Amino acid sequence: MGAAQGRDGEEQMGVYLSTTKTDKASADGENDRVRFGLSSMQGWRTTMEDAMDEMMKGQRGWRELTELGEKGNKISGMLEGIIWSPKGGDSGDVGDGWETEEGPNSNFPGPTSGSTACVAVIRNDQLIVANAGDSRCVISRKGQAFNLSTDHKPDLEGEKERILSAGGFVVAGRVNGSLNLSRAIGDMELKQNEVLPAERQIVTAEPELKTVKLSEDDEFIVLACDGIWDCMASQEVVDFVHKHLNTEDKLSDVCEKLLNRCVAPASGGEGCDNMTVIIVQFKKPLSSAATSSTEQPAATAEEMRPNELGGPDDPQK
Repeated sequence: MGAAQGRDGEEQMGVYLSTTKTDKASADGENDRVRFGLSSMQGWRTTMEDAMDEMMKGQRGWRELTELGEKGNKISGMLEGIIWSPKGGDSGDVGDGWETEEGPNSNFPGPTSGSTACVAVIRNDQLIVANAGDSRCVISRKGQAFNLSTDHKPDLEGEKERILSAGGFVVAGRVNGSLNLSRAIGDMELKQNEVLPAERQIVTAEPELKTVKLSEDDEFIVLACDGIWDCMASQEVVDFVHKHLNTEDKLSDVCEKLLNRCVAPASGGEGCDNMTVIIVQFKKPLSSAATSSTEQPAATAEEMRPNELGGPDDPQK
């Protein structure tokens, strides 16, 4: 295997560096209802495909949009977003900002790189999560982790059925032997069936939507890329955040500690991917209309389910 010199002079062997890059890009912010922290780290990868872009931090609310990389530097990555809207129903509301993706019947082939997307919208006492790909949103309710998104992997029954119906195949957990997730923005080479709509292509950008009614028992949410979830289960992450909330003033410091916990001591295997995480903590009281501690979550059992620790290959661990 050949070795190339990085722009900073570091030797790069294949997809991994000879030494890990643990420098982090971090930020904090808050409004009257929530505070947030985020952090991103290159780790062992030869390229940093996670890029943070702060947007729409204005009069009507704020949004943190984090792009994480899967294959390239243009649209590649995870779009992690938090949107806070103090009230709804008027024309001044800020939309979710997702551009309509070019369909398979257009003359535009589109990018061959791709991006997963995980977006959380907080509106009054509701939390709406839209997810496409294997990034994940988790909420802590009285210390218990609830997954608010599904890791869209090719071996999931519904995902595999769509892939096969569109003319694709799954081998070794990869779509057409290449992509290890089944929903993504971009990846247009897997969206070329001209007789099918966008949502029925081999790989689709259609997000899965889940809505829950927030409770006074809800403490924080965590949005993170697969670089985190490949290393820790949802409940492990919630427990980790709880522990360090008691010792750290800034949420970005908690995020940085989480990245340090996940990064591998040597290249190869889990803990070697780019990593980005956002923590959003609810301020109390959440809302006068929030549910009491004795009420059940408004979501269905599938939409808001307690997380159980699983093995490394558990897609919902």
